[in-house]
Amino acid sequence: MRVNGGKAIVPNVIKAVETARQRGILIVWVVREHDYLGRDVELFRRHLYTRQKEGPTTKGCLGAQLVDGLVIKEGDYKLVKTRFSAFFATHLHSFLQSNGVNNLVVVGVQTPNCIRQTVFDAVAHNYQPVTVIVDATAAATTDIHDANIYDLRNIGVATPTLEEWCETKL
Repeated sequence: MRVNGGKAIVPNVIKAVETARQRGILIVWVVREHDYLGRDVELFRRHLYTRQKEGPTTKGCLGAQLVDGLVIKEGDYKLVKTRFSAFFATHLHSFLQSNGVNNLVVVGVQTPNCIRQTVFDAVAHNYQPVTVIVDATAAATTDIHDANIYDLRNIGVATPTLEEWCETKL
């Protein structure tokens, strides 16, 4: 789904994913897909899904697809979610646990919604460390993004730039 500020971070998301693959890090693509009538969407968004008009993230529509340049490859995992958090009403936690994952690196959009909710849930599930790459995440405005990054730092989330993260030894 189109988010202001999202297009600008795509090159950094691509580089973060490529670096993660080179390091042998499991890639989990989290996508939002909804029923064509929006029966599984938040109540405040239901008006966007009607019999006459496809909703913005209806399964199979353009808004539910990854943007150009982001590609799910063999060995990656795709998780479909219907809420802000990738953990809410999904099997993400059990999938990560069964694959030996105990730390997370998060990229994407939108910082005050999907990123924030997923990261807070990751912290609540005791993943450590949780890292948000600040220039591979975005919000509608820089002020909104920065305010949310500030909050994430206050709960112990690492917030490096892509360059800093790429230079770290794992």
